[in-house]
Amino acid sequence: MNNTVVRNIIRFFIFLLLQGLVLKGIDLSAGEFDYIHIIIYHLFILLLPLNMPRWSILLVALFMGIGVDLFYDSPGVHASACVFTAYLRKPVLQFLEPQGGYNINEVPSLYHFDISWIVIYTSLLTFAHFLWYFSMEAFSFVFIFDIVLNTIFSFIISIIFILIYHFIIRPKY
Repeated sequence: MNNTVVRNIIRFFIFLLLQGLVLKGIDLSAGEFDYIHIIIYHLFILLLPLNMPRWSILLVALFMGIGVDLFYDSPGVHASACVFTAYLRKPVLQFLEPQGGYNINEVPSLYHFDISWIVIYTSLLTFAHFLWYFSMEAFSFVFIFDIVLNTIFSFIISIIFILIYHFIIRPKY
């Protein structure tokens, strides 16, 4: 088995267990204000290699989402958000493609790209992930105010954690 495959399998389980066992238990609510959730498991999808086929990214995203759904007792909500994020990954990468193109052996990380590219790439997909996730969780636009507040506040706290991960770990593969 290839070194990149082994690293991604390990990363899959690290993010799954980190989200399900650690971050799920952190409660940042203040009375009635319970709109802040730390969600970073989708970073696994964002860090997959650029040369990985789209169908396999969608499949791996589905497995990640199902795994998180098992921890959160939310049948299919995380899975649909992961698949949605994985589906949007390619158009976002095409939108942000540098003038010389990508090296297909790279992963979208600070090791290979500059900070502005990482912030835009991560922010676009994280915001889309949260908007989809909280919309599916509420499953009604009657709760549009709650959907927007959950999306905005969870996005802010999660993007901070994701950028800290990028600065500390700086994944190569």
